[in-house]
Amino acid sequence: MRPERVIFALVFLLLAMAGLRDGFDQWVANTRLPVLISETSVEVRDREGRMLRVYTVADGRWRLAVTPGQVDRGFLEMLIAYEDKRFYQHSGVDPRAMVRAVSQAVINGEVISGGSTLTMQVARLLEESGTGKWRGKLRQIRLALALERRLSKDQILALYLTRAPYGGNLEGVRAATLAWFGKEPTRLTPAESALLVALPQSPEARRPDRDHGAAIAARARVLARMKRAGNLSAGAVTAALSEPVPSARVAFPALAPHLSDQALAADPLALRHDLTIDAELQQSLEKLAKTSLSGLPGDVSIAMVVADHRSGEVLASVGSAGYQAGNERQGFVDMTRAVRSPGSTLKPLVYAMAFDRGLAHPQTLINDRPVAFGRYAPRNFDGQFRGEITVTQALRQSLNIPVVLLLDEIGPAHLMQALKRSGVRAKLPGDQAGLAVALGGIGISLRDLVQLYAMLAEGGQARPLFWRAGGDETGAGAQVVSRSAAWQVSDILAGMIPPKGGPSGRIAYKTGTSYGNRDAWAIGFDGAHVVGVWIGRADGTPVPGAFGGGLAAPVLFEAFQRLKPKVDPLPAPPPETLIVSTAELPQPLRRFTGREAVFEAPADAPKLIFPPDGAVLAIDGVVPVKVRDGKPPFTWLANGRPVLTGVYRRETALPGISEGFSRLTVIDAGGRASRVTIEIE
Repeated sequence: MRPERVIFALVFLLLAMAGLRDGFDQWVANTRLPVLISETSVEVRDREGRMLRVYTVADGRWRLAVTPGQVDRGFLEMLIAYEDKRFYQHSGVDPRAMVRAVSQAVINGEVISGGSTLTMQVARLLEESGTGKWRGKLRQIRLALALERRLSKDQILALYLTRAPYGGNLEGVRAATLAWFGKEPTRLTPAESALLVALPQSPEARRPDRDHGAAIAARARVLARMKRAGNLSAGAVTAALSEPVPSARVAFPALAPHLSDQALAADPLALRHDLTIDAELQQSLEKLAKTSLSGLPGDVSIAMVVADHRSGEVLASVGSAGYQAGNERQGFVDMTRAVRSPGSTLKPLVYAMAFDRGLAHPQTLINDRPVAFGRYAPRNFDGQFRGEITVTQALRQSLNIPVVLLLDEIGPAHLMQALKRSGVRAKLPGDQAGLAVALGGIGISLRDLVQLYAMLAEGGQARPLFWRAGGDETGAGAQVVSRSAAWQVSDILAGMIPPKGGPSGRIAYKTGTSYGNRDAWAIGFDGAHVVGVWIGRADGTPVPGAFGGGLAAPVLFEAFQRLKPKVDPLPAPPPETLIVSTAELPQPLRRFTGREAVFEAPADAPKLIFPPDGAVLAIDGVVPVKVRDGKPPFTWLANGRPVLTGVYRRETALPGISEGFSRLTVIDAGGRASRVTIEIE
């Protein structure tokens, strides 16, 4: 052949090869890539970064975001050694592996080993295509080459670690380790790594919970190859083979479900939510919630909130005894946020306000006897009356009449303002607050009630509670009551008799029961934490026999024991606190009586029974009168002027009563009186 023709042929060949190369490059460059961003599960973490709850993606799969740096290095090395040992050298396709796979298939008449690289597997996972069709394989090759040009090796590996199938609705190595081993993939044993390498090759056929033997055999094959390749020693393989393969999935974390739902609803685009919750405490209290309802009707629910009143962080929030929708307890309803009647739990605030206004002191005497405020006549829970007692006794016994007397002087509107300054979002049944607010005639959530008691625990300074880590902290709020008033109330509550087995004098707590036994409450605090417990029915119907003291208080004290081994001491009294006996008090503080209250007369007090009040008499100057009960002798007055004195008879006549209206009064020997107003025509 002539030299010029040889040169021409070589030039033509080179140009053709360059054209093929350029065409190939253009073919790869024109590859339309699928969406590379995978939808991953939303995660909710506790204050230490521990998993509280994880949500499935839209199609119901568990797929958790992961990077190679979050995965055990030994697993990554085993994965690459088994699936694609030249992963870091090739550009998406491994020609040597392809030639080996084709030759083995030709010689044996069946597929012995695959030639797919990890990048090709990622291409298949992204497009959810099959593995056997040549057209599909060609698409995987093209996509793998394109991926290698646009992504780093770590990015490609991250896609595999996120999308690889591990049986059922599990995708990605994090979902796999949580479901099969109950832990994150940061530290894995060789046996665990081998199983995770084997599962994606045939995730359904090798599922440990479906075909345990197939999973064991697949793991063994991976370990055997690692031994032949020198990646694992014989001793390490023997130890790995003796390690059991799980036969069932571990449930994904589902702690604090109600609070997790609230976080997700508030920021639905966030993939991670960090809360102030303590996972261990949360789990312990969720178990306590279930056991506490033993022996109660099946539809009774429970809620608990624990917070650090020094910082305002919520450490645990239990919305019900079980989250499942449709169950008898309506566990999907978050009862920490439900607005319910607080019963007697607002009484400490009323007393603190009374102390600040100089109306009373813990040793002030106050009357517990029948009383009326217009048409409103409060009664104690047991229907009994104690007479004159100290304010301390009145609060510890949770008597209704003394606290209503004080609120009448303070004014319900001022109580509502104090609640607002404490951060409580109270709801009134009507337009205006009345005296019944002091006894629970208002709507408040458990979370807000815990915040109110956090204010008392913090020396009267409002302490807004928050449950989002690093985002909601607002610090101390307004001074709602004085330090001394808050301490005095705390000291009274710390003197409450604790439930059986509870520590005495170390936890300041108050119980409450709403009208009709619909809600049972117990709220308490020590020097560091505040805990609230509610028990009742989610639909608001009564729970016969449910009382805060008998039902909720034991749970409160058990929650404190689970919170910490020893309670923190309550603070010492502020220097300005007046600590004296009743006799040592200033005269105006020794005894309290309401200005507008009308006390019901004792049973043996005198009663002017004729003429009746409001009577119209057509008589001339002399009015017959009759008194019942009382102790003679009696004194009779007309319009404030004595008419008869020293009268022992219960029936007599009063002379000199002129026409028009007159006010008749009878006073017995004990100084007790009865009055009527009549009209003479």
